[in-house]
Amino acid sequence: MKFRYLPMTENDQKEMLETIGIDQLDELFGDIPKDIRFKGDLKIEEALDETRLIKEMQRIASKNLNVKEFTSFLGAGVYEHYIPTIVNHMLLRSEFYTAYTPYQPEISQGELQAIFEFQTMVSELTGMEIANSSMYDGPTALAEAAMMSAGQTKKKTILVSKTVHPEARAVLKTNAKGQNLTVIEIDEKDGLTDLDHLSDQYNDDIASVIVQYPNFLGNIEDLSAIEKISHQGKALFIVSSNPLSLGLLQPPGEFGADVVVGDVQPFGIPTQLGGPHCGYFAVTKKLMRKVPGRLVGQTTDEHGKRGFVLTLQAREQHIRREKATSNICSNQALNALGASITMTALGKNGVQEIAMQNVQKAHYAKEQLRKQGIEIVYESPTFNEFVIKVTKSVKEVNKELLKEKIIGGYDLSRDYPEKDNMMLVAVTELRTKEEIDQFVSVLGGVK
Repeated sequence: MKFRYLPMTENDQKEMLETIGIDQLDELFGDIPKDIRFKGDLKIEEALDETRLIKEMQRIASKNLNVKEFTSFLGAGVYEHYIPTIVNHMLLRSEFYTAYTPYQPEISQGELQAIFEFQTMVSELTGMEIANSSMYDGPTALAEAAMMSAGQTKKKTILVSKTVHPEARAVLKTNAKGQNLTVIEIDEKDGLTDLDHLSDQYNDDIASVIVQYPNFLGNIEDLSAIEKISHQGKALFIVSSNPLSLGLLQPPGEFGADVVVGDVQPFGIPTQLGGPHCGYFAVTKKLMRKVPGRLVGQTTDEHGKRGFVLTLQAREQHIRREKATSNICSNQALNALGASITMTALGKNGVQEIAMQNVQKAHYAKEQLRKQGIEIVYESPTFNEFVIKVTKSVKEVNKELLKEKIIGGYDLSRDYPEKDNMMLVAVTELRTKEEIDQFVSVLGGVK
């Protein structure tokens, strides 16, 4: 018989106690002095039977707002995009969702090919020569890039723009502390990295300069100007980028980036409570042997048939911990596969079309908001996010929007205290003209 779980009866418990040679359950805790043992009952609710438990969990889950019932203009790193139906059908095939690490290529060709295709498409999008087989998520990929830059340059200071995602900067600082590295944040000016402050902070001890493109405030950074400052010395130029935007924007690799990282969540990974996501990590060929994680390569067998193998992986990540270049020696194969299927199903023209729709719909929303007298804070070119200023607190405005079944934008004052009443709004290809018009209308009434 198949059981969802195996309940323990009183007879089961009695048999187990007899097997280990005791009469009462309390005897298991005999080594703990009686005066420090917990006495009484724990303050927890009584256990429910399976039927009542499922009902209770469904009741709690129903309190969550979801994008199936509400129209969302919330982005800030996680976006609602079109996911082709084929993605879920492929991911639910047992040979994919049960797969883990393809150490034995003779029985893992499908998995290895899927990873190889992922690497290839990420390289094409970013304009880089090499991409690894994925990482946990975008922020950890960014932190790993910074750690790699310190190891490569033997320098101890990381410069990161304040226009990089706040959560990514927090992960970076945590990693840097363990490696005794210094992280200096570069000021933001008019929604972009302050180039004067970046120049002032640059010195001979800089391991890398990190920016985001488009940045957290939605604006498109001047990578050409930042690259010139970054490469004055031996520092690496690291760019964190939304991969969907690269279907339209000039890729960071063409601006001289040494490392491009990010999160492929926009490709086939739904908005879900914090994850899982899938990070990507792309580099120039000279950094190939410094890449954390693993690389899948293409080869031929003795019969000339195409095959795939794990070409490179930093083994010290597994066995020589004191010389490790990374904490990450695994990858997000299933989500990487989802991203690969999405990109394949869309094709180059499809990715460009969706990227263009993001730009056009965000532009339409901006124009309609201006007509309602709502301030668009920055004039810089944007992709699918932009900042508006409202007269009330963003928290109050979002409560009003929720009454109309609209999930509003991100409250920037949570991370930038000086940005009171500023909301980061995301408009993706899934937003219809009617939804945008309703958002503008409601916002105009509560601004």
